[in-house]
Amino acid sequence: MKEARYFYVPSAEAANELPEQEAQHAIKVLRLTEGSDIFLMDGEGCFYEAEVTMASKKRCFYAIRKKLPQQKTWRGSIHLAIAPTKMMERMEWMVEKSVEIGVDEITFLDCQFSERHTLRTDRVEKIMVAAMKQSRKPYKTIINAMTPFNDFIAHAPEGRKYIAHCYDEIERNDFFNELQTLNPDEKVTVLVGPEGDFSIDEVKLAIDNGFEPISLGNSRLRTETAGMMAVAMCQMLKRV
Repeated sequence: MKEARYFYVPSAEAANELPEQEAQHAIKVLRLTEGSDIFLMDGEGCFYEAEVTMASKKRCFYAIRKKLPQQKTWRGSIHLAIAPTKMMERMEWMVEKSVEIGVDEITFLDCQFSERHTLRTDRVEKIMVAAMKQSRKPYKTIINAMTPFNDFIAHAPEGRKYIAHCYDEIERNDFFNELQTLNPDEKVTVLVGPEGDFSIDEVKLAIDNGFEPISLGNSRLRTETAGMMAVAMCQMLKRV
């Protein structure tokens, strides 16, 4: 049995041609030809069973046979706000794995102790799309640009908000235990700081603005591991 080939096509139902990058993969890598079976995903909750109707050197056209509405495999929403590491490869790995596990939104934070203050969201988007296709996720993860910490706190999303930190002088609750007290449909936002943690002033500012201080366990984790751990904990208690 042939493996199903999935392609990300925004507004797939209103179009009839694969985006350029997806077309190049279909033609040059997979060597698809007229009549080949494919599946499309629109990132908004639908898969589509389709057929290649024409393939040239640079373009690939399709016809949809069947619309396949999907349901998210977790309830509510999961928003990870994280300070990117100096080595972007580690953050890209975290994005890939978090999308595979299942996360609705990722925001990158520019904090007082951040080692990285800029990043290419276009590259992160490509990694996210590849992970979305690989893991057969019907919904596209929102990737937000770098945001100053204070701005994010001032315009925080609705729902329950948490900040993970390592300061012994500021009381923290266990994140996994906290999640077990929530309605699974609740929106959850969790903040993870840079290597060396948030500054203590940032933690206090977040708490003053409704963020609940939490711990991700007894182990001291790297930034990218902490981010993935937070997403995984949410998934364990929100999955359908």
